[in-house]
Amino acid sequence: MDVGDADARLSAVAAAIAEPARTQMLCRLLDGCARTSTELAIVAGVSPSTASVHLARLAGQKLVKVTPQGRHRYYSLCDANVAAAIEALILVAGAPRQPFEPATPDPLRSARTCYDHMAGRLAVALHDGLFELRWLSRSNENDYDVTRKGVEGFAELDVDVAAARAARRRFACGCLDWSERRPHLAGALGAALLASALRRGWMIRDLDSRALAITRKGRRVLRERFGVEV
Repeated sequence: MDVGDADARLSAVAAAIAEPARTQMLCRLLDGCARTSTELAIVAGVSPSTASVHLARLAGQKLVKVTPQGRHRYYSLCDANVAAAIEALILVAGAPRQPFEPATPDPLRSARTCYDHMAGRLAVALHDGLFELRWLSRSNENDYDVTRKGVEGFAELDVDVAAARAARRRFACGCLDWSERRPHLAGALGAALLASALRRGWMIRDLDSRALAITRKGRRVLRERFGVEV
């Protein structure tokens, strides 16, 4: 890319950010929580159809990315470089930021099942903890693999990584959490981890909902082994 192309690219990105509705969308996504076009339309004070046009413009400039999840499409910032650029502009402008406030009932937001794996605040924190411990690595943007250290760690929890890998489904991947709007661990590995946690008495299923109750033993193990406070 020569100087002229770089200047043109910079101008195009700046123009995409400069429109007030698009700026509001980008600033709201800075907390790392993905949102639907409908939610971002409300944030920006525009119609859903107009929001879709704005989001297409932002995606075209690689400022946001879209993740299909069930019937919805969730938008988030494309990468850390975009977040850093928006943060820098906010500092220059002196503008405040508003946190994401989900309306999910707290028992479900804390810990619940998502099909056959864990979801909620606990699952998102555990997902992040597994990467911090280097048990997991990324195969691509949304598919994960288990490191050698992870194979040993999961084995201590009676999670059979080889069996999960051989299952006729995705092995390990991120699943966008609908209350936290950040990924938790899904796939065969996520299902095996939930099964192990239930067997070991770390958590108990609620009989009337998808909520998971974390036991005293579970809280202790999650804190000591994974650095997760629940």
